[in-house]
Amino acid sequence: MEGTIYSLIPPVLAILMVILTRRVLLSLGVGILAAALLVANFNPVATVTLIWDTVLGLFYSVDDSELNLWNIYILAFLLILGIITAYISITGGSRAFADWAQTKIKTRRGSKFLTAILGIIIFIDDYFNALAVGQISRPLTDRYKVSRAKLAYLIDSTSAPICVISPVSSWGAVIIGIIGTNVIAEQNISGMTAIGAFMEIIPMNLYVFSALIMIFLVSYFNFNIGPMKKHEDLAMKTGQLYDPNKEVPGELSDELPTSTKGTIGNLVWPIVALFVGVIGAMLWLGASALEGELTLLGIFENTDPSAALFYGGLFALIVSLVLLFSQISKGGVSNKVVGRGFLEASKSMLPAIYILLFAWTIAGLIGELQTGEYIAEQVQNSNMNIAFLPVVIFIIAGFTALATGTSWGTFTLLLPIAGQIAAATDVSILLPALAAVLAGAVFGDHCSPISDTTILSSTGAGCNHIDHVMTQLPYALICAAVSIVGYIVLGLTGSTLLGLLVVVVAFVIIGFSFKSLKTAE
Repeated sequence: MEGTIYSLIPPVLAILMVILTRRVLLSLGVGILAAALLVANFNPVATVTLIWDTVLGLFYSVDDSELNLWNIYILAFLLILGIITAYISITGGSRAFADWAQTKIKTRRGSKFLTAILGIIIFIDDYFNALAVGQISRPLTDRYKVSRAKLAYLIDSTSAPICVISPVSSWGAVIIGIIGTNVIAEQNISGMTAIGAFMEIIPMNLYVFSALIMIFLVSYFNFNIGPMKKHEDLAMKTGQLYDPNKEVPGELSDELPTSTKGTIGNLVWPIVALFVGVIGAMLWLGASALEGELTLLGIFENTDPSAALFYGGLFALIVSLVLLFSQISKGGVSNKVVGRGFLEASKSMLPAIYILLFAWTIAGLIGELQTGEYIAEQVQNSNMNIAFLPVVIFIIAGFTALATGTSWGTFTLLLPIAGQIAAATDVSILLPALAAVLAGAVFGDHCSPISDTTILSSTGAGCNHIDHVMTQLPYALICAAVSIVGYIVLGLTGSTLLGLLVVVVAFVIIGFSFKSLKTAE
């Protein structure tokens, strides 16, 4: 079953069930069972054993006899961030920040622009971006009755797109490493460096620019399509920002007390500590692991983002505790809130942790089925006009990321294959093909209910996960359609400028359409 068309069954089944039932854990569980049955050739004992080994492997590698610290650090960071969020709320930081921000940002539109701009500025890591931007923006967007689904969309549509075009980020460092080792060196391409190639493909990443333009148009015109319209209308008319009958990761109990003596500093200083702690830890870990000359790119290429998130989170938690005890000493809240906040925060993060564990499990089993390799093989064996390679690669990368739930896995798999096809046919199409891989990986990630970035964007925004996936989907599909036309033009003409021009013209038309439709309403 491995590496065949049957390997598509589990991801397709899980995605269809998510769309039809809106029950993510049930859908992922069915996908996990289907994948394990296929890998184990329908042997029930082997199936159970395989699922157990896969789950165990999330925490401990039997082959290497060591803990899987990446996953452990990510889960620990989620819990820590939940606790920090609770303590910020208890100290009155969230309320004070919302009161202050409302005097500076006086419109609903402004609150959405702030979220988008923060998403662009925080480009170090997508996990950090998704969770940090949500913590900063949520008090303000809540005040202006922006639905949590809209907030999750704004967060998700800036986190991965910005990280994938930033050379100084965890994504950029990995991509540059793959291009240098698995593309340029492997294919013996002369006159090209990894960092140079990365910088050249930035303007060719048409989906990124489409997604970024779209969020500003949507924020400005407040144009809502599909399920998003229902969420936004409900928020504006009733103040109900999310469906209380659905599970919302990261949402704290309303029963937690809030200090009336809180200040903006009770929110700002923990967030500053988180920034300083995470970035400092990334630099320290990368420098410690780097052999030879210390360079910024080398540091980010060798750092451990998950460990940096954990250490930075601990630092921010200490700062939050200091501020909480300060409020206790002032009589703002009682000392009983320390343990209560810890328990409520931990409970609020459990839905996100459950979804993440299920997503990691199905991703591991899909890896065993070699679903990505099967899709890549179809591209490699196809006999197409080379001018259409970028658009075909974009679509294939999108479907691969959608099915596997990992943009990193997608570009790790497809960048070398795109390089091999381009080097064997026409090296001038190499950079557009590489850009299309990255663009398609981000697009598929945006559409996938099993993507960890999508899950964490839901968590950061305090939005039901499936509500986020379904409300973001129409916008992602529009951006993908524009990108497809752009890649056809880019492939046929070889002009990056014309490809970008297609995107700009398309969104000028879309912008005028949004304006005319809003006027008609």
